[in-house]
Amino acid sequence: MSTVTIKDKEFELFIQSQDITSAVNSMAAQMNAELQSSNPLFLAILNGSFLFAADLLRNIKVECEISFVKLSSYQGMATTGNVSQLIGMNEDVKGRTVVILEDIVDTGITLEKLFVDLERKQAASIKVATLLFKPDAYTGNRNIDYVGIEVPNNFLVGYGLDYDGQGRNLEHIYTLIKK
Repeated sequence: MSTVTIKDKEFELFIQSQDITSAVNSMAAQMNAELQSSNPLFLAILNGSFLFAADLLRNIKVECEISFVKLSSYQGMATTGNVSQLIGMNEDVKGRTVVILEDIVDTGITLEKLFVDLERKQAASIKVATLLFKPDAYTGNRNIDYVGIEVPNNFLVGYGLDYDGQGRNLEHIYTLIKK
């Protein structure tokens, strides 16, 4: 489909599934090379990163674990500026390498909250892997270690990304058509 309608908005095809797969495979290869002896804990941020996390972990060949946290900073199409923790992390991260898995990094507000929490829990090393990165929107000062695809500051939906809870199931990524 070249366009989709979700609720009251129309979106056009932006990134095809084969390009997503290629980016995920490339990130996994880089992580396999760099994280060989660290037994990392992959920490997927729900809800958006569930597809990315599943596809990435299928390609990770190093010994590892995965866990999930549910954080929210969006309402509809805009960030609220506040991060709510809906489901927390139970794993002991003291002395461990933690790789945060994000579907998209835009402002970096969610990342900052998570970094502070992981630093407080004495993680040895914190890395960030994101399928999509919006450098023009990023206001944080944390390093983004693994970037699948850099994108402009557009509203995107599909492959885990949603518009007001809808569209996460789309295999491609779509961008809002501005009228």
